[in-house]
Amino acid sequence: MTHKPWHESYPEGMPAQIDTGGYDSLVDLLDQACKKHARRVASVSFDVSIRYAELDRDALLFAKWLQSLDLPRGFRVALMMPNVSAYMVALLGTLRAGGVVVNVNPLYTPRELQLQMKDSGASVIVVFESFAHVLQKIEGCDALVHRVVVAPGDMLGALKGVMVNFVARFVKKIVPTWHLAGALRWGKLLKRAQALPWEPPELSLSDLAVLQYTGGTTGIPKGAMLTHGNLVANILQIHQVALPALRHVIALPLYHVFAMTLCALYGMHTGMKNLLVINPRDRKAIVHIWRKHPVNIFPGVNTLFNSLLQEPEFTRLDFSALRLVFGGGMALQPTVAEQWAKVTGRPLIEGYGLSECSPVVSANPTNGQFFSGSVGLPLPSTDIVILDPQGQAVACGIHGEIAVRGPQVMSGYWQAPSETLQALRPDGFFLTGDIGWMDEKGFVFIADRKKDMILVSGFNVYPSEIEAVVTEHADVVECAAIGMPDEHSGEAVKLFVVKKSPELTELDIIEWCMLQLARYKCPRTIVFCEELPKSNVGKVLRRALRRHE
Repeated sequence: MTHKPWHESYPEGMPAQIDTGGYDSLVDLLDQACKKHARRVASVSFDVSIRYAELDRDALLFAKWLQSLDLPRGFRVALMMPNVSAYMVALLGTLRAGGVVVNVNPLYTPRELQLQMKDSGASVIVVFESFAHVLQKIEGCDALVHRVVVAPGDMLGALKGVMVNFVARFVKKIVPTWHLAGALRWGKLLKRAQALPWEPPELSLSDLAVLQYTGGTTGIPKGAMLTHGNLVANILQIHQVALPALRHVIALPLYHVFAMTLCALYGMHTGMKNLLVINPRDRKAIVHIWRKHPVNIFPGVNTLFNSLLQEPEFTRLDFSALRLVFGGGMALQPTVAEQWAKVTGRPLIEGYGLSECSPVVSANPTNGQFFSGSVGLPLPSTDIVILDPQGQAVACGIHGEIAVRGPQVMSGYWQAPSETLQALRPDGFFLTGDIGWMDEKGFVFIADRKKDMILVSGFNVYPSEIEAVVTEHADVVECAAIGMPDEHSGEAVKLFVVKKSPELTELDIIEWCMLQLARYKCPRTIVFCEELPKSNVGKVLRRALRRHE
């Protein structure tokens, strides 16, 4: 690529390239951060703080224990936990031991967990006690021989830990009965590791660091191979666009790549206080944390922002310390952005990323004062092109598939060479499967996922456009559009709507759409429902709606 218009749009002082030469590996970057910020608070969970020195100490203990297992180079460690301090320790400890992190959604069914464990070949799993009964049910994962169980009260101190465990097990009853032969308790593991020797492994930027499972562009879960270099690069790229801050709330699940990189890894690199929310749907917990620790940075997704705006206690918080609200994971809707700015006084700054890209590839300048509708400019050292169906670059303003090249792009899919060849071009560009366009200043806009696009009588219809229009209706909480077979037009739009007012009718929605959308874009069928299916990060799952239909 010769002409890169986004460079001319960068804020003053923002470099066109980043240099990862100052670090030998991701572990080197994080080790330096732990030493530099040793006296600062690293994480807060259940109102209990641990400092970076303690995170450093416990991560080394976990790394020693892993090393004592005499596992082969590049061994995989599955982390199946919500947002608790033990996740931060296990993440750093696994990397420090030379292992590969395999993030696992704790809400997986036994079937889903078994598929991921078999594919990844993980030999160790660290599971939160509330989900140990799921692990108990999986079979045929011969490599998975070491099981570690984290209790809700672990890392909270003796007294607080006992209280939290009692409430979790016997009052809230969120710990189903489980039995895992030979499983080791987290607390006992850390004690046992104190007497173990330590030999730092040799690591480089090219070594594999994380297997991040994703549906990718085909919908079939596969592991994106993220190297130490990929993640170091993305942390340094994010650092060029993010504002310096002391505290951020982590309500997004850390086992999702958005939160792992943008919150945990970048948070450690900059020495931020990571305020952990164990359940992202617990709005009152977020309000409680916000009151106790004035928040500087708040990463989220559209559904989380929308949900908080429905919480009266949230709207009455003091937002004077808030400096940056960063949205990604799914399209931010203009109505949500407008209401958010009205309530908090801060705009939603949108970015764009994918698991295969560690994940961030573009972001709006963080000094913006309003919601732009764009996902921003390519990050330093990142190239973005828009391609036609033949794989040729198109002009500014023309829709096509978004392709990304940069140091944060994965090395490939785990044990899936054919899928890797389909996704990664010989010139290094990753085909995202997203449809979008770029303006003359280099700002990128997303239309929709390629696979979600609806073809009505030969016209392309983007579900996100319909959803943005419908959510502007005062009586709509949220909605999702999908394509359904139609004998006359090939496909027709079907819309699922969550009502705010019981008086809302199908006719109201249709009339609203006809005022703002071309007739072929208007929904043919409308279904009212109590809630929409969502992913672990809160993204509406259109594919689940299609399967159901």
